[in-house]
Amino acid sequence: METQPEIVIIILNWKGLGDTIECVESLQRIEYANYEIIVVDNGSPNDEAEVLDRKFGKRVSIVRNDKNYGFAEGNNIGIRIAIARRPDYIMLLNNDTIVDNHFLNELVSVAQGDPKIGIVGPKIFFYPPKGGGSDTIYFAGGKLIRSLGQVLHVGLHKIDVPEFSDIKEVDFITGCCMLVKVEVIEKIGMLNPNYFAYFEDLDWNIRARKAGFKIVFVPEAKIWHKASATTGYLSPTHTYLMTRNRILFARMNLDPTSFAFLFLPYLLCVRIPRDVLRVAGKGGARSVFAGFEDGFSGKLRFVGGT
Repeated sequence: METQPEIVIIILNWKGLGDTIECVESLQRIEYANYEIIVVDNGSPNDEAEVLDRKFGKRVSIVRNDKNYGFAEGNNIGIRIAIARRPDYIMLLNNDTIVDNHFLNELVSVAQGDPKIGIVGPKIFFYPPKGGGSDTIYFAGGKLIRSLGQVLHVGLHKIDVPEFSDIKEVDFITGCCMLVKVEVIEKIGMLNPNYFAYFEDLDWNIRARKAGFKIVFVPEAKIWHKASATTGYLSPTHTYLMTRNRILFARMNLDPTSFAFLFLPYLLCVRIPRDVLRVAGKGGARSVFAGFEDGFSGKLRFVGGT
């Protein structure tokens, strides 16, 4: 019998104890056998790491960070530990997800079928009851309008139909759930911690593509996601980081001409005004302007405890 590739699944926890428990319990029911779980607690209060350790014991490795390092560096801490165990793949999985019993078999089968494939990801649905039910799509592959720094989730808010059922190459796989060959990480390095959270997964995908790896969407692998459970959609922190990191991404990935004549006009005339209007009623307009300023300065205002 052929040995299954070894996988280490990294789950980042920050003030999400209930979600993390539900996520780990769903993983413990999957059919795939050769995997282990590392939960990285990102400095959560109320002894959440201790609660997780008591609940799961030796079945799950718990890493205790001394503070909130953000999505990027928090996961990097887990990745470094995982790589030392010499697995074939590393998976990043949001703690606010539950997984189908077959999802890992499907992802590994596709990834193993082509040595040029570096990253694979599943079809992601909104977690019930959000989004109208478990057949409402959150992610069926990612498209990038690079000159605008604009990402699109294929199928977002649509009911699942055969149109979204083909294995295909995509521009990116969301960091909500991505299975990455270790050789990719050895070649391109870790997530960029300068992002803190948001756009670091897109940046990672772009670097993998530049290194010659394929990025592939696997529709038969299925999970469910409680979208924006950590920072809260359109919260001040979410708004600030999305604005800031969109600019950081464009600065690092666009040539000067595209940045000046495509990205900046879109940012100033479309994106910033739209975002200000969307969050004005929530008192978040200042978060947009702070993100705009820090996107160019590279500064990161304190968000680790928010």
